[in-house]
Amino acid sequence: MTRGDKSAYTDKQKRQAEHIEQSERKEGRSKKDAERIAWATVNKHDGGGKRSGSGRAHHASHHR
Repeated sequence: MTRGDKSAYTDKQKRQAEHIEQSERKEGRSKKDAERIAWATVNKHDGGGKRSGSGRAHHASHHR
């Protein structure tokens, strides 16, 4: 996947990014910044791209 290519994302992730982008635009962010924030947020929550399971693994040792 090349940088900027969104084909590996699920439809749900694409919808989430669009919703976040619209919210950021309402807050006055530029189109470019809103899109960057939206995809960074989707990646933070899901780890980016198509995934099996429910996102990143959480290990008890990381929660102290």
